[in-house]
Amino acid sequence: MAWFVIRFIIGVVINPLYILGEVWALSLAPPSRRGRVMGVFNTLMGAGYAAGPFALTLLGTSGWAPFLVGVAGFTLCAVILHAVSSKLTGFEDDGQPASGLVGFAKVAPALLLAVLVSAAVQQSTYALVPVFGASYGLAEAVLASLVMALSLGNILLQIPLGLLAERFGGRAMIIVCALATAACALLLPLLIMTPLIWVVLLVMGAVGYGVYTMALVELGSRFKGSVLVAGNAAFALMWGAGGIVGPPGAGLLMHGIGPLGLPVVIAGLDALLVMFALYRSSVRRSGKA
Repeated sequence: MAWFVIRFIIGVVINPLYILGEVWALSLAPPSRRGRVMGVFNTLMGAGYAAGPFALTLLGTSGWAPFLVGVAGFTLCAVILHAVSSKLTGFEDDGQPASGLVGFAKVAPALLLAVLVSAAVQQSTYALVPVFGASYGLAEAVLASLVMALSLGNILLQIPLGLLAERFGGRAMIIVCALATAACALLLPLLIMTPLIWVVLLVMGAVGYGVYTMALVELGSRFKGSVLVAGNAAFALMWGAGGIVGPPGAGLLMHGIGPLGLPVVIAGLDALLVMFALYRSSVRRSGKA
């Protein structure tokens, strides 16, 4: 029982740091360099996610060593924040009243859908790609490497995607990343038994999470102050919701129709996002919203 309480407390104290870290990065980034800043931010985030399991492979899961590494990591972060916080100005308010999830959803529904889809796709992919590969008879060692390829693409390609966002805009790049993710998903059953699968997974890991990175860039471009904070909190909620519904939904479809269920879910979600994003763009251009 104590473990459940500890895990709950960890989630309570970490998530606000995650939200405020993104808000701070978005606010401090110069508009002309916001794409690369958020690319670096999410690259480091991906590296951090990979560092945890890597540390466990080196230290094992027993004894105090893994816990001490975690404590040391948080302590280092606290020291760095204390050292630089006095030199940072934070963010300026925009004079608009703070809004909750419903209020923000009225002004930026496509961004929230992008986060929901990105979370559902990413977490479904990471959870079920090994199951997908196993259905084609791949060895256990290869199944682990499939997930590593996804993670590597996520880490290596967020900065190039950020640079593209600076050139073409976050809204356009959300659509590009969603289309690329859908294309990669449809290629999975065709290339799973060939060496090209590694290229597909590298790209898929990058553009799948790239939808979220591009949504952050667009969030920072359109909002600031209290609305930016509300929007980022809404992003965190949508990410959690996507993680809750994505893997179980994809798993159920795979149980019903076989391994093709995974690419069908991924391509379907990204197609929905593209259609809604195009619709919202047309509405914004017409001046109706």
